[in-house]
Amino acid sequence: MSSKEVKTALKSARDAIRNKEYKEALKHCKTVLKQEKNNYNAWVFIGVAAAELEQPDQAQSAYKKAAELEPDQLLAWQGLANLYEKYNHINAKDDLPGVYQKLMDLYESVDKQKWCDVCKKLVDLYYQEKKHLEVARTWHKLIKTRQEQGAENEELHQLWRKLTQFLAESTEDQNNETQQLLFTAFENALGLSDKIPSEDHQVLYRHFIQSLSKFPHESARLKKACEGMINIYPTVQYPLEVLCLHLIESGNLTDEGQQYCCRLVEMDSKSGPGLIGLGIKALQDKKYEDAVRNLTEGLKESPVCTSGWYHLAEAQVKMHRPKEAVLSCSQALKIIDNLGVSGNRLYQRNLCLRLKAEALIKLSDYDSSEEAIRTLDQISDADNIPGLLVLKSLAYRNKGSFDEAAKIMEDLLSSYPDLAEVHALEALIHFTKKDYLQAEKCFQRALEKDTEVAEYHYQLGLTYWFMGEETRKDKTKALTHFLKAARLDTYMGKVFCYLGHYYRDVVGDKNRARGCYRKAFELDDTDAESGAAAVDLSVELEDMEMALAILTTVTQKASAGTAKWAWLRRGLYYLKAGQHSQAVADLQAALRADPKDFNCWESLGEAYLSRGGYTTALKSFTKASELNPESIYSVFKVAAIQQILGKYKEAVAQYQMIIKKTEDYVPALKGLGECHLMMAKAALVDYLDGKAVDYIEKALEYFTCALQHRADVSCLWKLAGDACTCLYAVSPSKVNVHVLGVLLGQKEGKQVLKKNELLHLGGRCYGRALKLMSTSNTWCELGINYYRQAQHLAETGIVLDEVNMRLDSNNHLYWNALGVVACYSGIGNYALAQHCFIKSIQSEQINAVAWTNLGVLYLTNENIEQAHEAFKMAQSLDPSYLMCWIGQALIAEAIGSYDTMDLFRHTTELNMHTEGALGYAYWVCTTLQDKSNRETELYQYNILQMNAIPAAQVILNKYVERIQNYAPAFTMLGYLNEHLQLKKEAANAYQRAILLLQTAEDQDTYNVAIRNYGRLLWKNPMLHQSGWLLYCFVCFHFYVTAYERALSIVESEQDKAHILTALAITEYKQGKMDVAKTLLFKCSILKEPTTESLQALCALGLAMQDATLSKAALNELLKHIKHKDSNYQRCLLTSAIYALQGRSVAVQKQVSKAVHSNPGDPALWSLLSRVVAQYAQRNAKGGVVAGNVAHILDSNHGKKALLYTAVNQLAMGSSSAEDEKNIALKTIQKAALISPGDPAIWAGLMAACHADDKLALVNNTQPKRIDLYLALLSAVSASIKDKKFFENYNQSLEKWSLSQAVTGLIDTGRISEAETLCTKNLKSNPDQPAVILLLRQVQCKPLLESQKPLPDAVLEELQKTVMSNSTSVPAWQWLAHVYQSQGMMRAAEMCYRKSLQVASQQGSWSGKLSSLLRLALLALKVCMANISNDHWPSLVQEATTEALKLCFCPLAVLLQALLQFKRKMGARETRRLLERVVYQPGYPKSIASTARWYLLRHLYAKDDYELIDVLVNNAKTHGDTRALELNQRLSSQ
Repeated sequence: MSSKEVKTALKSARDAIRNKEYKEALKHCKTVLKQEKNNYNAWVFIGVAAAELEQPDQAQSAYKKAAELEPDQLLAWQGLANLYEKYNHINAKDDLPGVYQKLMDLYESVDKQKWCDVCKKLVDLYYQEKKHLEVARTWHKLIKTRQEQGAENEELHQLWRKLTQFLAESTEDQNNETQQLLFTAFENALGLSDKIPSEDHQVLYRHFIQSLSKFPHESARLKKACEGMINIYPTVQYPLEVLCLHLIESGNLTDEGQQYCCRLVEMDSKSGPGLIGLGIKALQDKKYEDAVRNLTEGLKESPVCTSGWYHLAEAQVKMHRPKEAVLSCSQALKIIDNLGVSGNRLYQRNLCLRLKAEALIKLSDYDSSEEAIRTLDQISDADNIPGLLVLKSLAYRNKGSFDEAAKIMEDLLSSYPDLAEVHALEALIHFTKKDYLQAEKCFQRALEKDTEVAEYHYQLGLTYWFMGEETRKDKTKALTHFLKAARLDTYMGKVFCYLGHYYRDVVGDKNRARGCYRKAFELDDTDAESGAAAVDLSVELEDMEMALAILTTVTQKASAGTAKWAWLRRGLYYLKAGQHSQAVADLQAALRADPKDFNCWESLGEAYLSRGGYTTALKSFTKASELNPESIYSVFKVAAIQQILGKYKEAVAQYQMIIKKTEDYVPALKGLGECHLMMAKAALVDYLDGKAVDYIEKALEYFTCALQHRADVSCLWKLAGDACTCLYAVSPSKVNVHVLGVLLGQKEGKQVLKKNELLHLGGRCYGRALKLMSTSNTWCELGINYYRQAQHLAETGIVLDEVNMRLDSNNHLYWNALGVVACYSGIGNYALAQHCFIKSIQSEQINAVAWTNLGVLYLTNENIEQAHEAFKMAQSLDPSYLMCWIGQALIAEAIGSYDTMDLFRHTTELNMHTEGALGYAYWVCTTLQDKSNRETELYQYNILQMNAIPAAQVILNKYVERIQNYAPAFTMLGYLNEHLQLKKEAANAYQRAILLLQTAEDQDTYNVAIRNYGRLLWKNPMLHQSGWLLYCFVCFHFYVTAYERALSIVESEQDKAHILTALAITEYKQGKMDVAKTLLFKCSILKEPTTESLQALCALGLAMQDATLSKAALNELLKHIKHKDSNYQRCLLTSAIYALQGRSVAVQKQVSKAVHSNPGDPALWSLLSRVVAQYAQRNAKGGVVAGNVAHILDSNHGKKALLYTAVNQLAMGSSSAEDEKNIALKTIQKAALISPGDPAIWAGLMAACHADDKLALVNNTQPKRIDLYLALLSAVSASIKDKKFFENYNQSLEKWSLSQAVTGLIDTGRISEAETLCTKNLKSNPDQPAVILLLRQVQCKPLLESQKPLPDAVLEELQKTVMSNSTSVPAWQWLAHVYQSQGMMRAAEMCYRKSLQVASQQGSWSGKLSSLLRLALLALKVCMANISNDHWPSLVQEATTEALKLCFCPLAVLLQALLQFKRKMGARETRRLLERVVYQPGYPKSIASTARWYLLRHLYAKDDYELIDVLVNNAKTHGDTRALELNQRLSSQ
């Protein structure tokens, strides 16, 4: 192709590009290149076309080829630049700067404008890549070019400003050339600004200064720039602030700098740099307070000023505020670390570290000293600087490391012998070791080197202060150096404190001492010693305003838990001033500072007590006594507050603690007497007269002891008189008080006083009290005492009360007392009485007592309407006052009102009073005697709904306790007891009535009492055997003769049956059972036998144990019974026959069937509970339910049902630890309270106590009832002795109780008592195999505990004893236990099997279960001993399987799991069995705990930590400490 064709092709390519036919252009270019490979234009056209076709790689290659061919041509470079700008090509960042540079070279001589444009693009590219130096150089070329082109100043200003923007953003990463170019740009931009001053120019200047401030080496330029800006903008703070901060941080704060700071503060009083500068100036001038104030304020505004923090710390050290200095140094170090440690900052850091160490050493505590050592170790080259070594030695001294301190000190002495600090260090070490003479010499050497150090003078003065006796007597040397120290360092608070000590303790100048203490405290408000001394001296000088001002200042600044001394003193001040709330608040704050200060607790208790907060005061004094057990005052206040709160028993215990320590502590003796006096009064209110007498005896004893020490105290004599007079209402027969002879004028011994003698003694005590101090109250009490003594002294009582009136005529109580005395029957001066009551009402308007007494006076004189109005007024004033209600009841009774009974009942609800009790009981008995009103609403409400009979019986018991000579009360009590089925109590009451009426003239009343007593004995012949025998001797012969005569007269079959039955019963009563049987047979063969005769015949068969006879009689009886009322009798007889036949299951079924048919019969429910306990213990839970139902349905049947319920609960295993809602012990206690005369209940209580004690041992707690067994055994014997039960029943119950008591004594280790009890019982009746067995068990107990082999003779004797009790399951089990202790496992197994056989023969379910479990446990113990024998594992499995057949038995399941654990500890079956016991409900706590222990061992063996965590949480939930302790041991291994 010719050149012409090439040109044509190139022209075609250009046209194609122009027409956007880029592919066509490529074809033409390729055609050209085939002929001319180096054709420049062809390669350029290819680049253009490829770029347009979005083929950047081809375009780049084409442009580069063209640029290589002709590097001085523009087209290729322009195309390449456009390509890179258009596409983010991979090589763009690397190649584009070179392309731009080439274009600039090509444009430089051709087109300056395009050169400038490319130059700007190149700068932007460099700026993006953060090539700051290239940016600066290139932009400088641009500015130079524009200057050469004659550009305007505005354009040049903008260019220089643009350069500052490029470079100012990242000055930290720039080198020196870039920085200089930046500063040049700022200077040129500032110089080319059109408007000066202007906002834009000010902003630019600010940026210039800001950039300069980042470079410490440009301080001269920075200063010049700041001064320049200040000259132009004199009101702008920024340049001044920057300049001041620069001068402060550089440490070159000259006078000129100070002027700048002052100027800055004048412009802005809160300027941070200005204030910091002024603070540094004040520090240099030793104006430390101004320095601290200015620096603190300045740093709030400029918190990153390192020098500011350092100088603040320096000022704080000078002012002896080391804690604040440490914080300031820490802040400075934090700023330095954030900025980076280099150059000048390293020097600043070392200064701050040194100052911080110095401040820490001044704190003197161990932690601060440790931190000081760590701080000094951070200083570079610290080991070569003597001052730092001195500080380190001081730090070691403060922390108690004297060897290290001495070593450093010795090295310093050898290296720097002329350094004063070293000699002072040596002196301090000697001072610490109390070597004061050496310390004195060393301090003197230090002062020779430098006499202007206050610390040396202070320490030398301190040395003289603590020196030997001669120097201690003459403190002038110490004073001299203290004064020098104070002159040299006016901020050293501790020296002023010792000056205060000197003036207070040596000179005795309290005013000057107070001044020194105040000065010390003003300098250091943390110096509690100085502050407290200043306050105490102010109080002594009676300057309370100053004391309070100091305390208020301290407490206002104090944070929580600080300034205890101030809070305590201010609290005591407020307490003394009567401002109790403020006192409480301050004392609480003092306790927050020191919760273990018993003085604070005592003071707080006093504050609470002063404002009536008894409960909180009690807690405070209790805490004080705990912190200081030796403090008698705290214990006394605890007792006194408990006495105020009515907790007399607790108060007595506290007082007794004091008396044990200090026998002659009169306040405690007085408190004891008062507590017993108050308990006596409370007992009198509850009509517990016996208790009241005992309490009064104790009270008089304590009052007498107090009077022996302080006979001059009037109140003690008055209290003794109160105690003597207190028993005026008690029956004279009960008052026999032992009084110490000292109180009676005798030297020793005691004397028993009757009631009248005691009252007379009370009068004498009041007389002694009046001699010591005449008070109206004591005169009144003396008058009342005389009134109580006797009728012939009543006149004296009036005289004394009149004396009282003269002493205090406005006291309504005294007028009332005078009126009561005037009403006395021996005086009867009713007019005077009326006058006194009215005067009492006039003295006190709200006076229910006087109104009531006035009403009684009117009622006595038969003025009923006036009496009613007086009582009504009393009721309105105090509706809870009992006496006015009694008065209204008496009025209602007098006028025959229907409300009488309601009113009397209301009086008993308010409180107990003899008149109210007697009135209510009378109306209850009257209503009960009228049998015609049983269906009336009045009867239903008054008697049944209001539970009148028990209520009347209770209050009447209290009445006869107090008043024992009123026969009608005993008659009514007997009548009420009969209704409550309390037959023994009824008989006793009737007997008392008869004894009181024997000498009475009213024969009819006596006959009524006799008749009541006889009726009761006939119905209950066992109550009083002597009375019953006499009655039978008189009556039986008459009855038999009368029945025989009646039998010969009557004609009807039914009448004959009734007479024959009655005659049979009479014969049976005389013990003639065969005659009774014959008579009943005659009755049964009549044509119309009665149900009563058949019942009697069936019962007789049961009594004779003739099941055939009873069954036949029952079958005949069932034919005649048709009505439901006989369900109980029928069920009782049927179940008794089944029991006689040995059919235990049938007994329960029969009763259960009857209950199902008659669910509303409480007697049947009670019977069911009884038979379950006796014949079906496995169903004990149902027995508990049955007993509870019976108790709910009817209280009479419920009495016995409570016993059955408790026995069933014991059979269930219910106890206080296992089931708090179903506790046998609580149930049996309730039964004993209701029926105290039943011996079975006391026996049951013994069993419940034993079970509870056993469970306590299982749970590793202390048994609580180990001392009750003998007492309960005595209660059983006494109950049996009082009542005549069946002989077999008595013997069985006594034997069982004896066995239980002996077992309890053995378990508690009281072997000798158990043996004595058995021996005593055998003496009265030697032929008792069961007791002999008990004796052998007692005798063997020590032998078995000694773990020595028993001789064969002993074993043989034991075997014989058991054989004599061969039907006793426990006997065989005990023998097995003996064999087991001797290692005779086979013999033990045989004994357990024998006990199992006996239990099976007897049908004893519990006996079988216990024998099986004991057998399994025996075998398991052998297995655990690793004896290889298949017999024992199979025996465990066999016995537990049989036990589980009897019932669900948790212990059997546990034993199976333990056997599996022994066989294969790590097996899955082991875990399954143990988890069943641990996690499934229904397993007792002790059994689950044992299983949990073994399961934990299994899981640790398997390393199953997930299940271990689950088990540990379960143990925590159930409080299983044993499992948790095991887990702790296993986890630590």
